[in-house]
Amino acid sequence: MTRLFVTADIHGSLNTWMTIKELMKPGDSLVIAGDLFDTRYGNYSHTDFQPEFIKQSIQNISQKFYYVYGNCDLPSFFPGYGPTLEFKALNKNFFLHHGHGNNIIPDDTDIIIYGHTHLCSIEKKEKQIFLNPGTITNPRNNLYTYGIIDKSQARILDLKTGDCLSAIAL
Repeated sequence: MTRLFVTADIHGSLNTWMTIKELMKPGDSLVIAGDLFDTRYGNYSHTDFQPEFIKQSIQNISQKFYYVYGNCDLPSFFPGYGPTLEFKALNKNFFLHHGHGNNIIPDDTDIIIYGHTHLCSIEKKEKQIFLNPGTITNPRNNLYTYGIIDKSQARILDLKTGDCLSAIAL
């Protein structure tokens, strides 16, 4: 693994899923901070809402996959995951959650990834980095964003321009 591709709040959008697959590079791992499928509130009559297709596609991807349920995901649709996940990658300890509810972050966590707000942010508080990649589905500020974490930095990128909007050295 050379880097983590970080996103959230896909909400069953086939267009978003296909964009993510195009943006990922060989060797990337995929991190999704919840609301991947939106099987709780999703609009099944909308042609872009394709949670079944996304589910099948995920089961066939070769990349390492980190995922937690969001408030719009029904665990029964895609069993085997949870509301939080701790994992180690790139020699860092990660804590992944959707961003709703009260979660206790372990003390040894280096990077906290969350979503839920549909707004990107990245900040360092003491020794921990907090990253919300925003969304490329329905951002609340018209800024379509995602995150990339590699061995040297965590950053937020603008989907439309490819520009780095903000970065923090690791």
